[in-house]
Amino acid sequence: MTRYLVSEENPTGRKLEDILIELRADVLIRCTKISNDLRPEALHVLANNVKVLEHLTEAVELAQDSTNLLNRAFGPSQADQGGPPRIGEA
Repeated sequence: MTRYLVSEENPTGRKLEDILIELRADVLIRCTKISNDLRPEALHVLANNVKVLEHLTEAVELAQDSTNLLNRAFGPSQADQGGPPRIGEA
């Protein structure tokens, strides 16, 4: 399994919000590429992608909120330096 997120086993991983932001940017690029296609199928896909963008934005905000909460409560993560997880089991 590919490991993207920071964890004890993957200290050099990425934060969830960073992955979601990158994904959102890719969807936005796809939207701009089909924005002038007026065929019904393209319009339908574009409308779906706009909804996906809304959900991704909500997910980014939730992930950032969790990171901010953990930073306030426990300080910055030390996982990239071999430190223990801030919450949960090791």
